[in-house]
Amino acid sequence: MSETRKLAEQLIELPSVTPDDGGCQSLLAKRLSQAGFSIDYLNFEDVSNLWAVIGDSGPLFTFVGHTDVVPPGPIESWDSAPFTPTVRDKFLFGRGAADMKSSLAAMVTAIERFLANNTLNFKLAYLVTSDEEGPAINGIKRVIEAFDSSNTKIDYCLVGEPSSSESLGDTIKIGRRGSLNGKLKLLGVKGHVAYPHLAKNPIHIAAPMLSELVSETWDRGNEHFPPTSFQISNVHAGVGVSNVIPADIEIDFNFRYSTETDDELIKERVVNILNKHTLDYEIEWSLSGKPFLTQASDFIEIISDSVQNVVGKKPLLSTAGGTSDGRFIAPTGAQVVELGPSNKTIHKVNECVQIDDIEQLSTIYEKILIAINQK
Repeated sequence: MSETRKLAEQLIELPSVTPDDGGCQSLLAKRLSQAGFSIDYLNFEDVSNLWAVIGDSGPLFTFVGHTDVVPPGPIESWDSAPFTPTVRDKFLFGRGAADMKSSLAAMVTAIERFLANNTLNFKLAYLVTSDEEGPAINGIKRVIEAFDSSNTKIDYCLVGEPSSSESLGDTIKIGRRGSLNGKLKLLGVKGHVAYPHLAKNPIHIAAPMLSELVSETWDRGNEHFPPTSFQISNVHAGVGVSNVIPADIEIDFNFRYSTETDDELIKERVVNILNKHTLDYEIEWSLSGKPFLTQASDFIEIISDSVQNVVGKKPLLSTAGGTSDGRFIAPTGAQVVELGPSNKTIHKVNECVQIDDIEQLSTIYEKILIAINQK
């Protein structure tokens, strides 16, 4: 068994459902300490954040990841226990196998081999949180705020999120869309369905407004981002019986938006549509993250060339998918790229990663370190 797979299995064995780290960071810190890293824990509230660094001069290259995983759901739905690493048909199964404990293991073993065979010419760091799958309030976001006050600046950031689609390295993420959430409450007048003239049905009132929001063209995207997407995620109204007009309707929605717009402009346009329909409403907004993009750079080329060297072809450059902790690091000026295993099974029952990909990923990470060292 390879060292990378062995470490990945040790991590999977540690239940670490957000925000519980489950001891993963201690395991990783021990390995990194033995490799010469200085270890620090930047913990906020119930979230554990590991910061390990080695090197005294040069640009700061940082591996970034998370030890927390989403809940496994009903255990009986799994073909094997979610926190018991299990091999079947050349795949390693377990919660976190793909998202993202294999990446964390591959980073560590790549670092160990690199330091054993090279003289370090830059500052190398490893930053891991335990709340990426949760609110993401006291993790990397708080760490970056602390870095700002201590003048710690990351130059290059490689996030181990599962970026690949069908096969390892076929896709890397060079940015992410922004995510804006809205919670809308439309107010009506409760009453009996047989006497609609004495009531005001908020569901009926909502229909034309929602139709306009759904059909609106928010932007047309650009060469890096698809057009901004508006999606309704939840609708709730009524008291559970068929003969009562409800007093209100609550609608949750989300915008995944490109760099062609911004959250304040989206809010303004939504409010204009609501006001055009003369609605009595309340609305709450929450911003999960702004969009970011790493432009064509030597860092992207280093990663692309390293992938090609191992898997035989260059990756597709993408900004698709959900948010990641890269959204907190990119605004500092760092070049942020995401590279990890296939995302086909993440958050699903029987999450898995191809065994051969685990060691290949470690090899890719090592080649990236060697190329950074030669800059």
